[in-house]
Amino acid sequence: MSNNKLYKNIPGTTVFDADMASIGFHLNQFCMSLMKAPNRERFKQDQKAYLDEWPMSEEQKQAVIDRDYNQMMSLGGNIYFLAKIFSSDGISFQDAASTMTGMTLPEYAQMMLDGGRSPQGNMYKGDK
Repeated sequence: MSNNKLYKNIPGTTVFDADMASIGFHLNQFCMSLMKAPNRERFKQDQKAYLDEWPMSEEQKQAVIDRDYNQMMSLGGNIYFLAKIFSSDGISFQDAASTMTGMTLPEYAQMMLDGGRSPQGNMYKGDK
């Protein structure tokens, strides 16, 4: 894995690249398994047992159980695959995104209607 990636300097941003795809392969495959109703039912009945069928790290499994999407992304999860989890939980993409920002759903929706996050404080680390 290359350590000299220019985009490592962007605060609050996880870039899903080839290295992250490799790290998160089994996490993302687990997510895709939730597209089938029998798998969703098995997962809902005993999350830990279902997760233990996948060769994921314990850290990845715990992030799934905690529904910590930011942590899952930092461990190689791709947001489009992770959407299978929150969809299985019956929550919208917007609901899940609001949890990732630490905002309530109305706050998140208003921020997006207002044009998204301000670039203030969201530049490269070290920029003033």
